[in-house]
Amino acid sequence: MKNVGGVDRILRLLLGLGLLSLVFVGPKTPWGWIGVVPLLTSLVSFCPLYTLLGVRTCARQKDSRLPG
Repeated sequence: MKNVGGVDRILRLLLGLGLLSLVFVGPKTPWGWIGVVPLLTSLVSFCPLYTLLGVRTCARQKDSRLPG
């Protein structure tokens, strides 16, 4: 189930790429590998932490099994 919306996905993608760039360019710090987390959550539109906190930044999908 998706819980990461469009704007959130774009911000996570940019943050992830920015952090990963620290591994290859600039200070070349291994801490940049943390950027993999927001990058992956952006690509799969799911954040496990959001599930624990009960947060959703995407629109709720209408369940086609329910009437109405």
